[in-house]
Amino acid sequence: MKVLGYNLMQAMRFAVEEINNDSSLLPDVLLGYEMVDSCYMSNNVQPVLYFLSQDDYFLPIQEDYSHYVPRVVAIIGPDNSEATKTVANFLSLFLLPQITYSAINDELGNKGRFPAVLRTMPGADHHVEAMAQVLLHFRWNWIVVLASGDDYGRENGHLLSQRLAHRDICIAFQETLPTPQPDQTMTPQDQERLEAIVGKLQQSTARVVVVFSPELALHNFFREVLRQNFTGAVWIASESWAIDPVLHNLTELQRAGTFLGITTQSVPIPGFSEFRVRRSRLGRPALNRSSGGATCNQECDTCLNTTESFSSILTLSGERVVYSVYSSVYAVAHALHSFLGCNQSGCRKDVVYPWQLLPEIRKVNFTLLGHQIFFNEQGDLSLNLEVIQWRWDLSQNPFRSVASYQPFKRQLKRIQDISWNTPNNTIPVSMCSKSCQPGQKKKPVGLHPCCFECIDCAPGTFLNQTLDEFDCQPCPSSEWSHRKDTSCFKRKLAFLEWDEAPTIAVVLLAALGFLSTLAVVVIFWRHAQTPVVRSAGGPMCFLMLAPLLMAYAAVPVYVGPPSVSSCLFRQAFFTLCFTICISCITVRSFQIVCVFKMARRLPRAYGCWGRYHGPYVFVASVVMLKLVIVASSILATTAMPTTRVDPDDPRIMILSCNPNYHRGLLVNTSLDLLLSVLGFGFAYTGKELPTNYNEAKFITFCMTFYFSSSVFLCTFMAVYSGVLVTILDLLVTVLNLLGISLGYFGPKCYLILFYPERNTPAYFNSVIQGYTMRKD
Repeated sequence: MKVLGYNLMQAMRFAVEEINNDSSLLPDVLLGYEMVDSCYMSNNVQPVLYFLSQDDYFLPIQEDYSHYVPRVVAIIGPDNSEATKTVANFLSLFLLPQITYSAINDELGNKGRFPAVLRTMPGADHHVEAMAQVLLHFRWNWIVVLASGDDYGRENGHLLSQRLAHRDICIAFQETLPTPQPDQTMTPQDQERLEAIVGKLQQSTARVVVVFSPELALHNFFREVLRQNFTGAVWIASESWAIDPVLHNLTELQRAGTFLGITTQSVPIPGFSEFRVRRSRLGRPALNRSSGGATCNQECDTCLNTTESFSSILTLSGERVVYSVYSSVYAVAHALHSFLGCNQSGCRKDVVYPWQLLPEIRKVNFTLLGHQIFFNEQGDLSLNLEVIQWRWDLSQNPFRSVASYQPFKRQLKRIQDISWNTPNNTIPVSMCSKSCQPGQKKKPVGLHPCCFECIDCAPGTFLNQTLDEFDCQPCPSSEWSHRKDTSCFKRKLAFLEWDEAPTIAVVLLAALGFLSTLAVVVIFWRHAQTPVVRSAGGPMCFLMLAPLLMAYAAVPVYVGPPSVSSCLFRQAFFTLCFTICISCITVRSFQIVCVFKMARRLPRAYGCWGRYHGPYVFVASVVMLKLVIVASSILATTAMPTTRVDPDDPRIMILSCNPNYHRGLLVNTSLDLLLSVLGFGFAYTGKELPTNYNEAKFITFCMTFYFSSSVFLCTFMAVYSGVLVTILDLLVTVLNLLGISLGYFGPKCYLILFYPERNTPAYFNSVIQGYTMRKD
């Protein structure tokens, strides 16, 4: 016997008797009822035809049934979705109200197909949503779904799959449970199927099993679970078996794991527990049908005794689905109260046609045991759902409520502590892959998105889980990140700063060069008419010393954040200063060679060279050409500062002049390199000149150093772009300045200061005479 079914039958009897004993709801009107056992699902058509017929058991064929009065004005039930749809297909033709108390299939909310169906339980959408939120709350994303082979199992299993697909919860596998006969007999093939399903559960890493099935199909299944000793799982029951006392009576199930279920909220009905086990004072009613019309509807001799044996568990568990039956009967009674215009004195004795009663039921709105009863547009009564846990302590509620789900808000709340059947009462884990740590991306493994490997995000990338959990996003160009970072940080801007040791060292060198060059200017100014100064170039020496001083003074433009002006200084000012100095040295070398070697051979050309100030014209021409080269280089490569990543440390962003600066430097120094080669050539040609005029060693040193350092700098900048480029550029610039100021002018100042006897016209004349005599 199905204990819950008998309990629901008693709930309907209790409601009818309570209404008939109430003088205010339907005064002078008595509700009658007939009850039929649908025998699970095999006996649906015969009862509905019986209810639609009249007292003579015949259902006449008519063109218009608007004035047809069937045996009943409303039907409560059946209890499952498949049977409800079968019955509804008949009742909808007559618009005979049908109120089901536990059929949750959402198709029943389609009023175009089932216009006469109403429900006192939330639809499958809410049941599945409550399940999904339970899975999300406990972070179970790797589950097994078992469903019966009927419409109930297939449709709810499919609905759950759709709901979980958008919530990162994966179904490891889904199996169909074989459905036995009502007498629980199974074929050998069905038994093998059960053994295979439980074996598959044993091998799976999923520890959460969701079961959509009528309780009839689960007795043999759970016996097989116990036989194979499958333990440690979390079983989530659909409403069809969530509070089934017969399954709960199988106490060994507590070894199988933790049992949770989704069902309607508990609403105690005063007096019902006593009524359920009250023995009838009337004799058994005689069967009002012929033997030929016998069906499986039968009198139950053992029903009361069986109900008494389960009375304790039914009472402790609270009246859940019972309230749905109870409220269904009251909904019909309130609709009759409205239709018959009942008042304190009585009700009208009108004929009640089913199609007239249906809209009245839809419009009911009353309070029953503290709950508001009304039907929404889909014909559903939105009672709260509860998540319950099975307990086997006989002194407590066997189906303890641990959470509540509100259909209006679609929200699970008031989640209480659950007694897990695990060591140390820890929450079971059911995940295909453990959650990745912050900064790790997911690499899918197999077909399920819940199965993945965790891979660290590489430096320079980060993981924004709200955008994409499966790919690391690159940092913006001005930012960087470490391995496994979830965000990027600003790169440190690097440039020459005053507090850095290399900067201080180079600036001190520049200061030394400036002071030494200033000392050279003073010495040359005081001895401007002496042979040493005049042989060094005379006034042209000051043309060389002036840009050297300005170049030394402009060295600080290399320090600090680069700007347009500082980049212009580097690309234009310094190279112009060098060009002036090197062109003066070159023309001076050429002039000395001309005096001693070419004056006698080409006297006219030499005269023109001296008459038209050839040295100054040459320097001016070179400077003009250099201005054109510099201007073209600046136009071709912008002087705007740019940033680039330090190749040695990606956390640092180097702020410098444009990245093509080394190309511009090579173009700008090309003329200087040519002049240095010419100066070296002229100096080498005059290596046999008198000692006082022989500057080959000094000019060779200056020009060779300038040439080699410039080539080295351009080569280094072509292959390396780190922070050392700027400091090396500044160091080479200062060393070149020192090479000219000390390498060319140093020896002359030494001669002026420490050998004044050699800085006389007589000494110079003697040296020239000695050179002339040797040549002759």
